[in-house]
Amino acid sequence: MAKVVKRAYKFRIYPSTIQASELLRTFGCVRTVWNMALDARQRRYAIESRSTTYVQASAELTEWKKTAELTFLNEVSSVPLQQTLRHQQTAFAAFFAKRARYPRFKSRKKSRASAEYTRSGFRWRDGQLTLAKMAEPLDIRWSRPLPAGATPSTVTVSRDSAGRWFASLLVEERIAELTSTDNNVGVDVGLTSLATLSTGEKIANPRHERADRAKLAKAQRNLSRKVKGSNNRKKARQKVGRIHARITDRRTDFLHKLSTRLIRENQTVAIEDLTVRNMVANHAFARAISDASWRQLRFMLEYKADWYGREVLVVDRWYPSTRVCSHCGALGDKLPLNVRKWKCRPCGTAHDRDVNAARNILAAGLAER
Repeated sequence: MAKVVKRAYKFRIYPSTIQASELLRTFGCVRTVWNMALDARQRRYAIESRSTTYVQASAELTEWKKTAELTFLNEVSSVPLQQTLRHQQTAFAAFFAKRARYPRFKSRKKSRASAEYTRSGFRWRDGQLTLAKMAEPLDIRWSRPLPAGATPSTVTVSRDSAGRWFASLLVEERIAELTSTDNNVGVDVGLTSLATLSTGEKIANPRHERADRAKLAKAQRNLSRKVKGSNNRKKARQKVGRIHARITDRRTDFLHKLSTRLIRENQTVAIEDLTVRNMVANHAFARAISDASWRQLRFMLEYKADWYGREVLVVDRWYPSTRVCSHCGALGDKLPLNVRKWKCRPCGTAHDRDVNAARNILAAGLAER
């Protein structure tokens, strides 16, 4: 059985000098519109106790474009500007539904530089992509082919801290579900082992950030010595960005391979519902937890399971998976983090802390179906 899903294909692009200038101008306008819309929304609520709809925000954008101070907004495509208003509306909906934090203002240095174009904002012809306000198609490096006959519905252009340009093309794709299997697995995530499976297998934590920590620290010290606003500081900042990009790329590649393997080999994957945001408040482990990126692993498992007809079960975060004996079900005493092996008093079974937790997570997930 095949399922039609929306899937994004991300490619490296090399815009010309004119195209890069147009895109950078668009990024700046998108950031300006987001911040102005957020400010207007907050002021309206503070003064009138009324929320703002997308229609109201769009009407305000039209009026802003007519002012002398904001006439530059007319120089870029209107599509990314409208899209940022839609994204802000979605962000507030997620906030009120308690799925996300309150939307924040965007910073020129810290926020992601991106712009989204819907179908009316680009031309797709003979495998070439031309954005609005541009005369020539983008130079895209096709690292993999798009699905046969696929036409992008949206295109998101972005630039990372290392100065690399990317285009993400969202297409509809028909994905065949994987053949059903009887294998089920529980996954206990950790820091020494990134994932411990209920089968007893332990997957080592690559610790990508720690591997480049010395190089990153040196580059950051070099950046701190540069004069603000100078070209040398710009170059030093890009060097720091390249190291961060290398860490992120290696981590994402590893998690993609791990999540794909777990989904392909198992019909059901049980995981624990961890609150990573609260856990990183512990400064002793915050850096290691962020580097492990458990949340990203869970996200990958969930959407790939949806694609391929698999199932991801999420076990309550308060379930004492470490302390329960997976053999007899007895609840043991609390275990310090340095205790990696323990023995159940009632039945005498010796346990590896992480393997036992993974087996309990699988059992609890199957029981709550």
